[in-house]
Amino acid sequence: MIVAMDARADRGARRGRVCRLAALCLLGVGGLPVWAVDVGLAGVFPGKALLVIDGGSPRTVAVGTTTREGVTVVSIDGETATIDVDGKRRALRVGQNVASPATPAGGATATLTADGSGHFLTTGSINGTTVRFLVDTGATFVALGANEARRLGIDPGRGETIVVNTANGQAMAARLKLDTVRVGEIVVNNVDAVLHQQDMPFVLLGMSFLNRMEMKRDGESMTLRKRY
Repeated sequence: MIVAMDARADRGARRGRVCRLAALCLLGVGGLPVWAVDVGLAGVFPGKALLVIDGGSPRTVAVGTTTREGVTVVSIDGETATIDVDGKRRALRVGQNVASPATPAGGATATLTADGSGHFLTTGSINGTTVRFLVDTGATFVALGANEARRLGIDPGRGETIVVNTANGQAMAARLKLDTVRVGEIVVNNVDAVLHQQDMPFVLLGMSFLNRMEMKRDGESMTLRKRY
């Protein structure tokens, strides 16, 4: 059964949210820089960047323009965009994002809104690269198509070969673990996943991620809260 989800997180929760970027890639910085938003680069065009901000829908932002969240596109160079958030600059390549770290004691949340078909879709990330998720409580694992595996640089050869049941019958797939899966404020490590041999329009957010959550649905909204 597919429960699906839309990427529009509750705006009030977004405004109150403060995310921190781990300083692994910064030179000689003693503390963690504070980023008020999560920013992903989905694509580049002449003079414009396609940004995913706070897990929302991709939007085009011109060089020199500042979004309502305070994200400024400073420059475009090939497949790289330099952005400025709260006076701090970061160069992102297509598919990269400024991500929040995991919440050590749990309690991180994500609020999702159903689309017109009742499906919950959202933008998140796998191993630090932006992807589009479809919530599927009937899927045992997070499931990726061959197209996403290639884009994420995940080698099916390093996984265990298994047989899975699909709408078209049984098929071969590779089972492995993803380093990180992020949705909203929630980051989960070492998530079981399967890589299918055929392409898929979305990454299925299955129970290997969802079973670590408290799930509460209220009308067209679903709130996920990390338990552990």
